[in-house]
Amino acid sequence: MNKKEVAHIRKQFKLDHDLLNIYDILNVYITKETNEVYHWERHPFELVDREKQELYMGNFKKLLTGELDQKLFELKFQEEAEEPAQVMLHQALVTGDPDEWQDLMLMLVDRMLADAKYERDMVVTFIKGQYYLPTKARNDEAEESEKNEVFAHPFILCSVNSTEKQRKTLLFDYVEREFKYNIIVDPIIKLSTPEQGFLYPSVTDNYSDVNRVLYCTGKSNFPDPHFVENVLNGERSVTALEERAIFEDIVKEITGEQMDATTLAHVYEEINRVIEVNEESHEEEPPKLDYKDVERLLTASGVEDLTTEKVERAFETIVDNKNYELKANSVMPKYTSKSIKIDTKVATISISPQDLKYVRQVNYQGRRCIMIEVDEDAVIEGFTLATENL
Repeated sequence: MNKKEVAHIRKQFKLDHDLLNIYDILNVYITKETNEVYHWERHPFELVDREKQELYMGNFKKLLTGELDQKLFELKFQEEAEEPAQVMLHQALVTGDPDEWQDLMLMLVDRMLADAKYERDMVVTFIKGQYYLPTKARNDEAEESEKNEVFAHPFILCSVNSTEKQRKTLLFDYVEREFKYNIIVDPIIKLSTPEQGFLYPSVTDNYSDVNRVLYCTGKSNFPDPHFVENVLNGERSVTALEERAIFEDIVKEITGEQMDATTLAHVYEEINRVIEVNEESHEEEPPKLDYKDVERLLTASGVEDLTTEKVERAFETIVDNKNYELKANSVMPKYTSKSIKIDTKVATISISPQDLKYVRQVNYQGRRCIMIEVDEDAVIEGFTLATENL
């Protein structure tokens, strides 16, 4: 599943969208004290109050928002899982009986509660519906082609949301003309910040892929292993943060711990060039780097004494697989933050990858210093720094 497909689906989650139909909604309330289902209810979505529908739509759109491998993870199902979730989800997807769909979703909730303890009351929301995706061969001028039944995609979406207690407030009663202490015991369901959830099935080349599920987490680079492995029976997925750490370890294994800023800047420029070429060629799959690509970009960046055998050995040492492929988007600093951070005891400096070539670590009068080349005067709190000649 690529970001274009995710974005197309996410855009449809708004009221009265003619490419989206939601049939049923199931809400399940879980109490933290007992770790049990306190209440559940199912309704046809069209009978839900419009104001509630808008809140739900905002929640679902928020759930599907984020970068792939950071907040959204396309998971393969484990092949040898007992009572596989894939079978349950597929049966729930194809059944025309709302009661059977409801029972299967409640079985998934039971899995969520097994060997897990929640710190707050939780609400699990399931919807079943259908959205439409255009095929690759679709004529963009033929508007009706998007709405053709051939391209309809049945789906199940799950959102897990926490709750919070309302604050105690002081109110003024206009009728009685007095101040009143107001306390409300009903918890607030935090629909604006879903904790996690999933969309089934996933999408591959604009076609439903029942062998994969899109898992969504509210906390970047921290998927819930219990939910992924025990609830969904999904295979463990490498996060962008972990992928970047793998890349850094491989490069250190090849070049050593130290690297000058110019070489490091060239490395990131080469990776960015790979990403740009991929985007310009309109490739559906994100670009990946194998050991040959890493050898090429390090050589182009000026790393000396480099051999294919040395790069292969680094891959085998770090990931135990010389044919491992790194996702280029994941190893770029911009994937985890907008800039690279240079950490020192005195200060943390943020700088874009392309400007690393202007940074040096130098020895000045016996002390290590960070030197940054600039074209203009540096300004601190409105004051222009005086230029000193060293």
